[in-house]
Amino acid sequence: MKNLKYSTQTISKKDIANVSKVLKSEFLTQGPKTIEFENKIKLLVKSKYALATNSGSSALLLACKALSLKSGDLFWTVPNSFVATANCGILCGLKIDFVDIDPDTWNISIDNLEKKLKKAKKRKKLPKLIIVVHLGGLPANPLRLKNLSKKYKFKIVEDASHSFGGKYYYNRVGCSKWSDITVFSFHPVKIITTGEGGCCTTNQKKYYEKLKILANNGITKETKNFKFKNLGPWYYEQHSIGYNFRMNDIQSTLGISQLKNLYSFLKKRNKIAKIYRDYLKNLPIKFQKIEKNIYSSYHLFIIKLDVKHKYLHRKFFNYLRSKNIFVNLHYLPIHLQPFYRKFGFKKNQFPVAEEYGKTAISIPIYPNLKRKEQFKIINLIKSFFNKYVK
Repeated sequence: MKNLKYSTQTISKKDIANVSKVLKSEFLTQGPKTIEFENKIKLLVKSKYALATNSGSSALLLACKALSLKSGDLFWTVPNSFVATANCGILCGLKIDFVDIDPDTWNISIDNLEKKLKKAKKRKKLPKLIIVVHLGGLPANPLRLKNLSKKYKFKIVEDASHSFGGKYYYNRVGCSKWSDITVFSFHPVKIITTGEGGCCTTNQKKYYEKLKILANNGITKETKNFKFKNLGPWYYEQHSIGYNFRMNDIQSTLGISQLKNLYSFLKKRNKIAKIYRDYLKNLPIKFQKIEKNIYSSYHLFIIKLDVKHKYLHRKFFNYLRSKNIFVNLHYLPIHLQPFYRKFGFKKNQFPVAEEYGKTAISIPIYPNLKRKEQFKIINLIKSFFNKYVK
């Protein structure tokens, strides 16, 4: 049996042909394809603005920078995410704290958040920013979060790296109806890919203008924004410090091509997820809880061991890997990483996220996963529990 990864890219002959075509064109960077890709994204998610970037991590950093928070301001996020979610705030000079996750959805616990906000208000240490993560493709509850942001005056960034194509009450993730900026990732394992790549969407022009300049080394070429006299067609101005976080036309062309298959990709992922849920439901495992009116993009299919056994998680992981099923953990708790322990974070501070990190495993899900391969995975999982869990 071939190696089956927890996720992998799905590249068609048309994708290859389209990328080959742009390689023969006049523009490889800063050409028309990136603008076209951005326009297609904002049309899809129904946001006013979209800015494509060279990675999801870059998009997160730009989002934090664009909000113009002050050095030392406090931001909160969840412990069970990729470290880039936390790193972006640190790189902007912000101070970090975490909010524990919901034991059923594995997204941010809005109840815990509300309690923590009430305590923080009394201490006059409220956050200026919450970065919410849509784990595995499941949108967190944006409406409750937005209502809290109005009450406690914090900004919201959606880390929707997992959730391109997801929906909340018929609204696509990225519409930014309930947040200031939404961030996507187009890494190869994500819903669509541009190789590496990311995107920010927003409905606020002031944020979009900042994002655009920051991603382009702090430079603007738009005459309406010039501070001084336009000295000629070559003229440009640097208005701030910035980065080279632009997406190139090669990446954008692949993204445009991939978008044509988005609905097919989402349908296949949801079909695979349903089969897992149907055939594994009688085992001692938990699935991510999905409320009505929420549509997950199923970047990941996470199962959580629902049995007390000290070494079972490691044994289960090693067993599947030994059978060429390349499962993974998403994620180790950020606050327990050596770097973040320097800020005083310790074990048992966020018990739900820590317990999740000891019991969760992502099993294969991607559009090209064949039915016979999926049932091979299902049968191996059943065999493991029959052998080791009585």
